[in-house]
Amino acid sequence: MNFRERAKKLKTDIPAVFIAMKKKETPITAKLIAGLTIAYALSPIDLIPDFIPVIGYIDDIILLPVLVALTIQLIPPEIFAVSQREAEGLWECGKPKKWYYAVPIVLFWLLIVYLIIRYLN
Repeated sequence: MNFRERAKKLKTDIPAVFIAMKKKETPITAKLIAGLTIAYALSPIDLIPDFIPVIGYIDDIILLPVLVALTIQLIPPEIFAVSQREAEGLWECGKPKKWYYAVPIVLFWLLIVYLIIRYLN
């Protein structure tokens, strides 16, 4: 599978993970990782800003696919298959962007700044 096919698959897997997260049959661990994955995928803020050369795209190229793959591994195959069928065409107009999905990223960076300030004092 080449890079383009993987990117296209990722675009269809994220909505399926979103739907699987809402199903009661999905295990709690999978729901927690799915919640983190969806929040990160839909967040308007990246963990590493894209304007930082090379490193800024690492989260988009490595982190998000790893989170999606881990989540899919935790979801039972039959539940994920149903979720994939239900997710077809879900975000065809583009993924939704909500400001509250950025809260974990902002909290992470605030923690980093706090730890740096504490270390310097």
